[in-house]
Amino acid sequence: MTIHIPTWVDGTLQPVEKLEAHQRGLRHKAISVFILRDGKVLLQRRALHKYHTPGLWANACCTHPYWEEDALTCATRRLNEELGIAGVSLEFRDTVEYRADVGGGLIEHEVVDIFVGEMPAGREPVPNPDEVMDTIWTPLDTLAEDVLRAPDTFTPWLQIYLREHAGVIFG
Repeated sequence: MTIHIPTWVDGTLQPVEKLEAHQRGLRHKAISVFILRDGKVLLQRRALHKYHTPGLWANACCTHPYWEEDALTCATRRLNEELGIAGVSLEFRDTVEYRADVGGGLIEHEVVDIFVGEMPAGREPVPNPDEVMDTIWTPLDTLAEDVLRAPDTFTPWLQIYLREHAGVIFG
């Protein structure tokens, strides 16, 4: 299935195929979701067949809205598709921008709407194996140290979020 994502081309928002946007390093829309519970943050380990950053740990959900899909709808949809999480209220925190080399000649130049949700006690994610190979609840107060200790096991965007936007996301 070809997915077209909202991408700025010559200053105008246009639908561009997702892989092409990453190959060309084009600035495009994205969303990121952080799920919290009892002082911990949910991380997912990306499936090994993902076309970039396979096997790396990331926040609960990161994706791109379809052309003309709003950010909250996208975040809610993908959280359910990737982790089987539905019915969790998501709060918009901020829009941030970053540019990162994600390997294989691909560049993420993203304008990201960040959402945070609180997972009720007693509920656990049900990962879609096509998207996610593992999940873990990590203490929020040690996550930044874990990333510094083993940066090659975490996605570039999670490292950027923790380094530059932690106050907005978790504050």
